[in-house]
Amino acid sequence: MNTTAEKLSSAELVQLEDKYGAHNYHPLEVVLARGEGVHVWDVEGKKYYDFLSAYSAVNQGHCHPKIVGAMIDQAKTLTLTSRAFYNDALGPYEKFVTEYFGFDKVLPMNTGAEAVETAIKLCRKWAYEKKGISENAAKIIVCSGNFHGRTTTIVSFSDDANAKDNFGPFTPGFIRIPYNDTAALEEALKQDNVAGFLVEPIQGEAGVFVPDEEYLAKAKSLCAAAGALFIADEVQTGIARTGSLLAVCGNCSCGNTCEKDPKSYVQPDILILGKAMSGGAYPVSAVLANDEIMMVIKPGQHGSTFGGNPIAAKVAIAALEVVRDERLAENAFRLGNIFRAEMNRIIANTDLVLKVRGKGLLNAIIVNDTEESETAWNLCVAMKNNGLLAKPTHGNIIRFAPPLVMTEDQLMECIAIIEKTITEFPK
Repeated sequence: MNTTAEKLSSAELVQLEDKYGAHNYHPLEVVLARGEGVHVWDVEGKKYYDFLSAYSAVNQGHCHPKIVGAMIDQAKTLTLTSRAFYNDALGPYEKFVTEYFGFDKVLPMNTGAEAVETAIKLCRKWAYEKKGISENAAKIIVCSGNFHGRTTTIVSFSDDANAKDNFGPFTPGFIRIPYNDTAALEEALKQDNVAGFLVEPIQGEAGVFVPDEEYLAKAKSLCAAAGALFIADEVQTGIARTGSLLAVCGNCSCGNTCEKDPKSYVQPDILILGKAMSGGAYPVSAVLANDEIMMVIKPGQHGSTFGGNPIAAKVAIAALEVVRDERLAENAFRLGNIFRAEMNRIIANTDLVLKVRGKGLLNAIIVNDTEESETAWNLCVAMKNNGLLAKPTHGNIIRFAPPLVMTEDQLMECIAIIEKTITEFPK
């Protein structure tokens, strides 16, 4: 068998994955071999606009030279020490990232799910040692429709049957309430032993559900009054994706933490980050909190062999500098408004799409069909054939999340592809 991947066709590469890989994903049938900025190319050389950005991990664009350069330079020097020893990259990174987001401490991990698990452990330990909840009795409030990862504990509080069925027994200690419902949150906070509230500022995987404007601020206020921690999962919504540095920045579009609008910014007690922390170049995630919360973790109580490794530290600094220096939050804010306006224009002339929703450059269109239908999938196949890559979520919803380095001219080309696809789609 020829094992040189670049000499195999797309069909052959798909067959290899199907034969030797676990079937835990159902990808669109395009085999990508190269990426640069907002574009990717398949193994046959066809060029596409990437309108998913690896689920918002590639906010800075594919293979950003500054990020890749930082990764290569560090890889030539020192890749991994574990946390058994200090290294010369981690301390400067920890100083940089805590000042960048405005927290006392950071606990570095690798993946988004690891960071969520870390936040859960941190919240529980704080509850026992600071709030005085009896050991093993702490409860964390979560929302219906949530997506925080697929570890056993995380799927324990999911209501997605596909992610949950036949993976039990499940981890106890969670209360699920409706999303965007402060009355339900207020009622749940009255229960005994509530330690925190874990929430996505915008529910991405559920179909880009944007809550009411005052929801996050009200939720934070209710948590503070009840002595519970407000935990923001910004793995997908953070790092400029929604038009501000963090989605909890509200309507602020400055993209700079030193200019947060105190009227709209909601300061989480625990902030969870991942994905675009590295610009898609390397697995980097982080949990940030102030000393009163973070310092309950002592040596040996939590960690990761790769968490905080030198490559991750250098890559994350470079990735966050790109967001700041290239003003990607501002670009996402401006282009997002253009995108939704253009989608609404298109929707007004078709019965195929019901509406568009989103914030910044995290958006979705709702296809006029059932979740069980293949209409959204077939639309994505047609868009792929026309040169744009996107993917359905929850059956009849298509998520659009291009790299934030996109220009207005490129965005208008993408909108033309989407319009052409919708207009020509078989009735």
